[in-house]
Amino acid sequence: MFHRWRLSDLAITIRDVAKEAGVSVATVSRVINDSGYAHEDTRKVVLEAVNKLNYKPNEVARSLFKRKSKLIGLILPDITNPFFPALARGVEDYLQKEGYRVIFGNSDEQLEKEMDYVDTFKQNNVVGIIASINETDSEMLSELSIPLVLLDRTIEALPSVYADQEQGGRLAAEKVLERGSKEITIVRGPKNVKNVYQRFEASYEVLKEAGVKVNILDSNLSFNGAKERAIELFQKYPQTDGVLACNDIVGVAILNEAQRIGKRIPEDVQVIGFDDISISELVYPGLSTIHQPAYEMGAKAAEILIKKINQEKLLNIHYKLAVSFVERKSTRKIGK
Repeated sequence: MFHRWRLSDLAITIRDVAKEAGVSVATVSRVINDSGYAHEDTRKVVLEAVNKLNYKPNEVARSLFKRKSKLIGLILPDITNPFFPALARGVEDYLQKEGYRVIFGNSDEQLEKEMDYVDTFKQNNVVGIIASINETDSEMLSELSIPLVLLDRTIEALPSVYADQEQGGRLAAEKVLERGSKEITIVRGPKNVKNVYQRFEASYEVLKEAGVKVNILDSNLSFNGAKERAIELFQKYPQTDGVLACNDIVGVAILNEAQRIGKRIPEDVQVIGFDDISISELVYPGLSTIHQPAYEMGAKAAEILIKKINQEKLLNIHYKLAVSFVERKSTRKIGK
């Protein structure tokens, strides 16, 4: 049976709880905030009233009163990219288990928006921030008076959780070489996104050492522009028989364009993405890719932040998680 919400359900106040329990507002406040003495029988009556009325304390008001909240700020660069919701889910699941709630901000990799969200979080009295923010903001972040953990980004002086980008870049290059590609185009991401550029540099080094022809094409990381980059790739480098994409979104766009112009996947062109988002498995042919443990990264960042909030000592401040190659149908079997 569904509960029919009434306006009164949405407007329950601490005074309503006090009236229901037959106690003072001050007594309800002591019980809810676990501050000061309240007899066990009184505490039971108050909590029963809270449950009966479905009372939800105003978290911001509580935080202003206690100078401590259960709110965490989370900044991610592009929520339309399925990789970042996977990070966010890992963060949220861990924090919810610990009794915290998340306030979210989407920055679009823009410094001004990142700073605005940090200010908003501070105004809402968050007790910590998890952020996927670039190194250009390091001075602002270092001056924060509340705990902060970087996620999928690294700044030397700050705690951070990230995947092994160099390992991923090398792995992608090695896999496309093992499967026989001779002219390989690397679609690299923005130079200002440090972790993405690291994977490009690692791939490029492996391919140059192998002596194959290497082309480089720039792209952003979002859906916007991925289709145009894919069209440009085959116009500019028509002999490409292997592509290393900066992420899976770009990789899928390249798969679609290759098939549109009549190229066979993987016989004529092999494509390897990066991230292992859900769409990689759903497209046809399935996109071979480098798996980043996004959910685990988010959960680990949340774990570290809680330790910092509780002033626990961290044995390390940088946590680098391993990546792996996921083979699907966009690459050949070795020897074929």
